[in-house]
Amino acid sequence: MNTANITSADIISTAGTNNLGLTKEAIEKLNEEYKPLNFEERIQRVYQDFAADKILVTSSFAATSAYFLHIISTIRPEQLIHFVNTGYHFAQTLEYRDYLIDRFHLRVADLTPDKHLHAYSLSENLWETDPDLCCSVNKVKPLEEVKARYNIWISSLMGWQSDHRASLNIFEERRGIIKFNPMLDVTKEERDAYIATHDLPFHPMVAEGYESIGCSHCTVKGEGRAGRWQGKEKTECGLHL
Repeated sequence: MNTANITSADIISTAGTNNLGLTKEAIEKLNEEYKPLNFEERIQRVYQDFAADKILVTSSFAATSAYFLHIISTIRPEQLIHFVNTGYHFAQTLEYRDYLIDRFHLRVADLTPDKHLHAYSLSENLWETDPDLCCSVNKVKPLEEVKARYNIWISSLMGWQSDHRASLNIFEERRGIIKFNPMLDVTKEERDAYIATHDLPFHPMVAEGYESIGCSHCTVKGEGRAGRWQGKEKTECGLHL
């Protein structure tokens, strides 16, 4: 691939239909049926309503990923977890990933960027010059290539994390796949209570003042997502847009 003039638009799929062929009305009905359920009931039900081997689960192994992964591992222990390994993660993130794999007996597959595109992002310092393209190369494209094999994508997004996330629905169509956000209405207090009840470990950097943890170049200490892409208008990596 000629990397001289690539843009985010070159990386991101523009697929207009979802793999299940669900209509807008069908997605709205799913939202109506799942809304009264709590997040654990929603996750249990999605495995009943859809083929389990066509459900994609991703994790960033960031601040409180143990919360989401504990739930998934309890409901479907054999679920494969996809980790987008950008090559720019903190060493502590990789250690946290390995710890949770051992503790919860997880099956985890790393998704890695194209080596030429990754090298381009490194040589051009894209995290500084074009952070959207950097995320597209190292996060979005690797996941886009996997999504075609799945029908439902479960995320661990919670509405209180950002204004964008607060605007989402439980089920949404996102670039060719049905995105399932079962934890949108979980409060921070409910999350923390679950973590305490089950004695789950936070990412080790949380204790140092990092509340949202991504790639090392684009993460500093801060509350909420204030520590991500500091000084830039960017608030999302692109996976959830």
